[in-house]
Amino acid sequence: MRIISGQHKGRRLHPPRNLPVRPTTDMAKEGLFNILANRIDFEELTVLDLFAGTGNISFEFASRGCARIISVDSNHRCLRFINDTAEQLEISSIKTIKSNVFHFLKNATQQYNLIFADPPYDLKGIERLPDLVISNGHLNNDGLLILEHPSQYNFSDHDHFSELRKYGMVHFSFFNS
Repeated sequence: MRIISGQHKGRRLHPPRNLPVRPTTDMAKEGLFNILANRIDFEELTVLDLFAGTGNISFEFASRGCARIISVDSNHRCLRFINDTAEQLEISSIKTIKSNVFHFLKNATQQYNLIFADPPYDLKGIERLPDLVISNGHLNNDGLLILEHPSQYNFSDHDHFSELRKYGMVHFSFFNS
């Protein structure tokens, strides 16, 4: 796992092997951030990283200058890795929250410019995530939700769906607030 661009470009991160994660591939992450680099100003973003796992996406946003990133995961070992790595890299913009993501989305009140969700591909309820984020008001005006998911899901009929990008087996569905 490596950070692709920004202040920590090229830095390799080595999460413990026993974490229950499936990190976004470097190829898919690079494609996604190339799209985002042409659309947004990273320094202006408040980001919510759901199912944060190793923090792969959170660290990419932090490296590119995002001022505030909230990383949510239910696994304390994942959050410990994120916190320890953020401390080593002297990144203060990442804050972690230990929570079940569905519970977090039902109870949180904060709004974000960008929400990235990378749930386990076999998780029940993936199809509910766009509605939970949008109907609970977690995106601010002009906010963006990016949902990573396997090919078996098709969100093109969702009212807030804007586009789908594919990188090998990785699919990113984009939703606007």
